[in-house]
Amino acid sequence: MIERTLVLLKPDAVERGISGEIIHRFERVGLKIVGMKMAWVDNKFAEKHYDEDLAKRRGANVRQWNVDFLSSGPVIAMAIEGVNAIENTRSLVGNTEPKSALPGTIRGDFSHVSYEYCDAKACVLKNTIHASADKKDAEKELKLWFKASELFDYQAVHEKHTR
Repeated sequence: MIERTLVLLKPDAVERGISGEIIHRFERVGLKIVGMKMAWVDNKFAEKHYDEDLAKRRGANVRQWNVDFLSSGPVIAMAIEGVNAIENTRSLVGNTEPKSALPGTIRGDFSHVSYEYCDAKACVLKNTIHASADKKDAEKELKLWFKASELFDYQAVHEKHTR
């Protein structure tokens, strides 16, 4: 099943200069970038990305910290395509809480902070990357971040080995 999903390299990834290495991980496993752009979003846009569902799950203060963080610096947005792209991307990215992310995952290799630490410090959990949680989120988030004209269809060399 060929799917598309959204991946965001958050301001901490961009500022640390690790974007290229992270992007390489997606391409290395055969996922294809069908859209990519850098943006510095404002709070209003970030509130559309981190909607009320986050507030319900983790609280209004956590939502606001995430909104403020997402709008604090440049972000790289990518539309990723491939076989089971949503599940495979989530596996590459690792657990949302970096402390629990396995070594070899993006969060496991590039971040280490815990929910407990951030809650005690009243700060955002900087975990370098966002990946859509499921098909419903992927569809919604891709429409938010990309116009149809910004997404491209092409055949990558590695696709010959998956079809």
